[in-house]
Amino acid sequence: MVNKENFNQISPSEFFYRNRDLAGFSNPARSLYTAVREFVENGLDACDQHNILPKIHISIKAVDPEKNDPKQYILTVKDNGPGMNSKHIPLAFGTVLYGSKFGLKQARGMFGLGATMAILYAQITTNQPVKITSSTDGEIRDEYELLIDIQKNKPVVLKHTTSPHKSSGLSVSICLDGDYSKAGTKIRDYIYQTSLITPYSTITFDDPKNSKFSYDRIVTTMPTPPTIINPHPYGVDVETMRRMIALSTFELPEFNSSLIKQIKSEINLDNKTRDTKKILLKAKKSWRKLSTPTKMALSILSFLDIKLDDLDGIRIEDIDVSAKQLHYWDGAKSVNMLLDTTSKYYSDLVKMSQGETLTVFLTKRFQRIGKITAQNLSEFAGFKPEKRVGTLTNQDIVQFCNALQKFNFLPPDPTCLAPLGEDSLNVGINKFFKPDFSTVIQRNASAYSGFPFVIEIGIAYGGDIPHDGIKLFRFANRIPLLYDEGSDVVSKVISDIDWTRYKIKGEAPMVIVSHICSTRVPYKTVGKENVADRPEIEREIKLALQFLSRKMASYMSKRGRADMVKKRVNLYQKYLPLISQFCTELAGVKKEPNYKNMLELVAREANHDTEKTSE
Repeated sequence: MVNKENFNQISPSEFFYRNRDLAGFSNPARSLYTAVREFVENGLDACDQHNILPKIHISIKAVDPEKNDPKQYILTVKDNGPGMNSKHIPLAFGTVLYGSKFGLKQARGMFGLGATMAILYAQITTNQPVKITSSTDGEIRDEYELLIDIQKNKPVVLKHTTSPHKSSGLSVSICLDGDYSKAGTKIRDYIYQTSLITPYSTITFDDPKNSKFSYDRIVTTMPTPPTIINPHPYGVDVETMRRMIALSTFELPEFNSSLIKQIKSEINLDNKTRDTKKILLKAKKSWRKLSTPTKMALSILSFLDIKLDDLDGIRIEDIDVSAKQLHYWDGAKSVNMLLDTTSKYYSDLVKMSQGETLTVFLTKRFQRIGKITAQNLSEFAGFKPEKRVGTLTNQDIVQFCNALQKFNFLPPDPTCLAPLGEDSLNVGINKFFKPDFSTVIQRNASAYSGFPFVIEIGIAYGGDIPHDGIKLFRFANRIPLLYDEGSDVVSKVISDIDWTRYKIKGEAPMVIVSHICSTRVPYKTVGKENVADRPEIEREIKLALQFLSRKMASYMSKRGRADMVKKRVNLYQKYLPLISQFCTELAGVKKEPNYKNMLELVAREANHDTEKTSE
């Protein structure tokens, strides 16, 4: 007997409902931490995109303070960003994998998943709706309460009200199962490190134990907001290329009364003129100024033996250029018409239906490709530059994509990135660690698989840093990475470096702050806690650390010499008076030699060396 197997399709929210561990919601402690992180990052992203100095407030309150963990908490995160338009709120917070972060630019969020997953987790653990308040103009505030229909991946709005308000921004509040006794340290570390990597933000936190934590901004200069750019050729695969070609080719217009009215308006046609030849002749005089739908409609009209008004009701099914045929529905039946290739409208129709030439397509839709590069690339791939993209077969697209990976292009455009900057990072390091020595480097933009990235790294030594060995602080797109440090690419590079070559030995009081910003950080998991060891990224980190380590070694050498001079001065101060007294007694005289001038000279040299070291 053969068992019947049932096949079903599940929605994205259903998938993550069953596999919430993938997004970092594996237990109450980790879930509470992840929910805080996702909402804070959304608030910071919103402020960054609109060049608003962020002010984030986080509140966690226990529903029943007397109960032991794990228990229900109410998490609320408010920001002073631009708010969200009311019409987008239900879908943005009630649909998994829906958002505004899928463009090619740097942002903390990447998948449109984090905040919705936190809401989904809250719903399945407490069955409480999420409460969202938003004001975009600082005058009216929209308040929503909604749940997620997990099976349909759709929002269910329970309540929507509006009320007067005095400031713009967004507030999200959820009730979820959490374990603050275990997650509290991580949450406080996360807020502390976030304020380090975003020194232009003010972050306050009220925890369930009535403790308050506040980190005021220490700089008022924000990084330049990243911009959306065209993709780099190295990052384009066959599917992406196919979609780009589909977008570049012109869609067949719908012939209706609106289009006919538009045609008459563009060629300034009066209602008395009905002769098709006269209409086409009039249109030809201003052909270049006409819109593409009008040109296409008139080109098709030239092949059909009908009046202009009769176009209403005609439906073009296909223009088969290879067979030189036009397929259309005349309102009663399908008609196949052989096109006259000698017609002056034929070439225009072919150009419009087959899309742009390879040269135009490449220069308009990719970064780092100019006209000459586009022509050279087309020939390198085995195609003529004037070939229309609409004529490429599936095999042609595969062949072209293979050529993209072998052609030499300029590095990706870094304007889609917003690194923190050396000055701001150095200010943050000195504010938080108070070291004796610090140095920072921002590497030039590089790329992996076509995605641009920038590495920023700072090293701090001595001062208030405890003698506990090298302490690493990792950030990616200004997100602190607190878990899985051992499997991160930065940890791997640090462990491969022979620090004794740079005079770093034992439990050195040293801090390394690493920051990678990219349009697509190669996280190993959806939980965004560790960065994969891509060779290009590993190389940039290694070069940055080696550069900083050489500066550190120079500092250590100067510091060693200064320490030696200090020891020598101490020896002189200790023994010269004794030697002077002994020599005086031995010589049988009463006046001691003037050794104090010598001590002052040596002390001045020691101070000079110390000042040079601090420089």
